[in-house]
Amino acid sequence: MRVELLYDIRATLGEGPVWDARAQTLYWIDILHKRVYANADVLLELNETVGCLAPRKSGGIVFTKRFSFWTFETDSSQLTPLATLTREPAHNRFNDGKCDPRGRFLAGTMDMGETDPNGSLYSFDGKTISKLLGNVTISNGMTWGPDYKTFYHIDTPTRTIRAFDYDLETGTITSPREAVSIPESFGWPDGMTSDLQGNLWVAMWGGAQITKWNPDTGQLLERIPLPAKNVSSCVFGGTGGNDLFVTSARVGLDEAALREYPLTGAVFRITTKTEGMPVFEFAG
Repeated sequence: MRVELLYDIRATLGEGPVWDARAQTLYWIDILHKRVYANADVLLELNETVGCLAPRKSGGIVFTKRFSFWTFETDSSQLTPLATLTREPAHNRFNDGKCDPRGRFLAGTMDMGETDPNGSLYSFDGKTISKLLGNVTISNGMTWGPDYKTFYHIDTPTRTIRAFDYDLETGTITSPREAVSIPESFGWPDGMTSDLQGNLWVAMWGGAQITKWNPDTGQLLERIPLPAKNVSSCVFGGTGGNDLFVTSARVGLDEAALREYPLTGAVFRITTKTEGMPVFEFAG
């Protein structure tokens, strides 16, 4: 598979890539610089950390700030607050998230010290925030299987991808189980997406690679090296749905690591032979 440097932006904490098929636009964020990008351009500069985003069915995007959900109208530049967490620990923040096929926005929180399991996974339908999962340290990658009946979630320090039964009608998760165990030598599992065959594609923080797994067997299918040390997240998109867009981050790397991986922080595109799961839009 061909790896292409797409945007040499050198983000401090590049994350959360989202392909908007209607706008043919790649949205992504730099969490620590509090920026939302549209392709290579800064779309939004905020006063708090931004965690994750998704396209919105009625136009624009939905995104999370530190403890809250917002919408942004790309035509009018209007920002609108929707809802705020009320019982989240003060040292937490929103991290990764994405919409389910019914348009609910699932977003998880993390301990900013990255040590305490005080984070949670929430589901937001535009009116009500529901807690799906607790005792999470760094809520990260999430995706669904092709039939939408299985939901996958990563709590990064566990180096485990867990599978849950997903009820699309109610948006609830049950029956947690281990789907994939990541070897320590691979790095830390971060953002994740899936393809139409049900395989999981996982960004490896500190591992300079994307890994591909069969969640039914836990088997490693492929390793794709990248010229970036901290590979943070990935999403399928492009005109054929087979381009894998990948973000990376420079935070935490010393000068020696940055000399070895000078493109860390950039956005990459991997041309695959696989069609990925679509990005679902927020219905709220």
